[in-house]
Amino acid sequence: MAGTGVSTEAPTASSLARAEHFVWLTARVLEQRRFAYHFLGGAADPVETALFAYLNDDGGFGHALEPDLRGPVSQPLHTAHALRVLDSIGRCGGMRVERMCRYLTEVSTADGALPAVHPSLRGYPHAPFLPVVDAPRSDLLATGPVVGLLHRNQVWHAWLFRATDFCWAAVDALETSHPYEVEAAMAFLDSAPDRPRARAAADRLGRLVREQRLVVLDPARAGDLPVAPGYAPGEHHFPYHYAPVPGSLARLWFTDEEMDLALDHLAAQQQADGGWPLTWRAWAPGTALESRPVLTIEALRTLQAYGRSPA
Repeated sequence: MAGTGVSTEAPTASSLARAEHFVWLTARVLEQRRFAYHFLGGAADPVETALFAYLNDDGGFGHALEPDLRGPVSQPLHTAHALRVLDSIGRCGGMRVERMCRYLTEVSTADGALPAVHPSLRGYPHAPFLPVVDAPRSDLLATGPVVGLLHRNQVWHAWLFRATDFCWAAVDALETSHPYEVEAAMAFLDSAPDRPRARAAADRLGRLVREQRLVVLDPARAGDLPVAPGYAPGEHHFPYHYAPVPGSLARLWFTDEEMDLALDHLAAQQQADGGWPLTWRAWAPGTALESRPVLTIEALRTLQAYGRSPA
């Protein structure tokens, strides 16, 4: 009101408050429960209850838990997603994970590793960049994060032995790559049991990433970098993709200034609706809607890990 000296404008909502509104407005029950756990003091049990609604009788997870793969059937990428959720709430162990490892054993290829997409998905909708083939090959993208996560949680299962050997061979063979493959390699190396070997491999991959321009070091000039074949326009990787927490081996690839610029960019990516944007190719409206709350939670967790409170 004029002349009172008191502003009549509503205060700007905090980053976390805007993200919370976005999650309640758009997210699946699972992401609502995850947001409550990570940022609102919620309990782990409701997260686990929501997650296990996606569990199938074979011990794998389906029902579009990973939004780009639709349909009810279990898939390695769905099961990897479930393991990440359990890891994030400190529940990655016990009989539930033993059962998941039995599923991973059943769907592994001849060399003991995971395909990105199992043929059982045929006939159900799926992203065009995740094709269904009759005899899929082993994929570091699918295997590396799962193996690393299980090692980090000190899960021991027969499946891990050959899968770990596959990951080492795949990482050692990388001469040219693309960002998601390197990200998967780092998810393995950050928890691989042989720490000296992991550090040496990470050092080599860091040089590869910089030499092959697989990371944006100056967000203001992101458009100057090429995009990997098959990626969406502007689908770039930043330092925080490789090092989502300060303790990652990939954090050593970047200067403090480079990491600060990247984190500034990540914080600035929050959209007007409170969520973070989809960074890969959107192929269906529903999948984009389901993916954005997942990305929002991960963006907030990364900022939090680096001491940037989203409050």
